Amino acid sequence: MFTTIMAKEATETPGRVRHQLEHNRDACYQLGQRIRLFDPAFVLMVGRGSSDHAGVFAKYLIEVETGTPVTASAPSVASIYGKELRLRQALVIVISQSGRSPDILAQAQAAKNAGGLVVALVNDTHSPLAQLVDFVLPLNAGEEKAVAATKSYLCTLSALLQMVAYWKQDKQLIEALETLPEALQKSIDAPLQLTLEFVRELKHCVVLGRGFGYAIARELALKLKEVCAIHAEAFSSAEFLHGPVTLVQKKLAVVDLAVEDESFEAHRQQIVEVKRRGAVVCHMTQPVRQIHPRLAPLTLLQRFYLDVEQAALAMGYNPDQPQGLNKVTQTL
Repeated sequence: MFTTIMAKEATETPGRVRHQLEHNRDACYQLGQRIRLFDPAFVLMVGRGSSDHAGVFAKYLIEVETGTPVTASAPSVASIYGKELRLRQALVIVISQSGRSPDILAQAQAAKNAGGLVVALVNDTHSPLAQLVDFVLPLNAGEEKAVAATKSYLCTLSALLQMVAYWKQDKQLIEALETLPEALQKSIDAPLQLTLEFVRELKHCVVLGRGFGYAIARELALKLKEVCAIHAEAFSSAEFLHGPVTLVQKKLAVVDLAVEDESFEAHRQQIVEVKRRGAVVCHMTQPVRQIHPRLAPLTLLQRFYLDVEQAALAMGYNPDQPQGLNKVTQTL
C-alpha cells in the first residue's frame, strides 16, 4: 500500500495516459499534418529539469523515427542575453508542466517571433505558455502535488510518442500505444528492482543507459538526487568508457538501465566491462516483455519511481518534500 503523494501520483499514470491518448488522438492527427506541411529542417527542444530530460527522449525518438535533427535550447539566450535565434525552419517543442517559468516563456515568445512552428506540451492548458504558442498538446496528467514529478513526466513521454507516431504516420506505433496503459500497470505490479541493500549506504553513483536507455537515465539520476539525497550522474554507457570508467576501480556504484531495443547488445557488453573493472551494479530492466521497443523505457521508469520512493522512506527521507525544492521554479 503506497502512502506518499509521490507514489500515489505515480500509480495514477496508467489511467492518465489512457485518457491522454484518447483525448489527444484528433489533436495529434492535426498536428502531424501541420508538421509534415511545415517540413522542419530541425527541431529545437525547450525545457528545464524533468522537462529538459524529456527533451533527450524526444531527441532520440524524433531523430530515429523521422531523421530530423534535434537540438536542445539554452533558455538564457533569450531571457538573460536577449538574443533571438534564426528559427524560420524550426519546429520548436516547449515542454512545461506549469507553463509559467519566465525563461521558458521568453524562449517560446522568441521562437514564435523568429518564425518557428511552436508547439507546447503543457499540463496547465490555461497557462501563459498555452496562450502564446501555435499549437497546444495537453499532457492531461491532472494536478501533481508532489515536488518530484512522476506522472507528468511519463505523460510527457507518451505525448511525444503519440505526436511522432502521427507525424510519421506510423500505424504500428499508433497501435502499440493502445497497449501502453496496460504495460504501465503491469510495471506497477512488478517486483521491486532498486533494492534498499544497494542504496542504503550510497553517497555517489552513476546511471548508465544506451540510446533510449540513456534518454531516461538523466531523469533517474535526478530522482536519486531529489528524494534520496544521492549524488547521481547519468552517462551513455558508450560515453562512460571514454574516461569516467576509471572511477569504477574505486568500487563505484552503477545503476544499469537495460532497454530491449537495437542498443541492447552493445549496452550489455559495456556493462560487462564496467563490472569486470570493479563496479557494483544494480540491474534495472523493463518489467514488461513483448512490447514495442519505443514504449519499453516508460515501463522501466514507471517501476523505478515506486522503487526510489520506497528507498527514500527506508532511508528516513520524505519523498513528497525534498529539502530546499519547490514545485514551480521561477527561473529567469
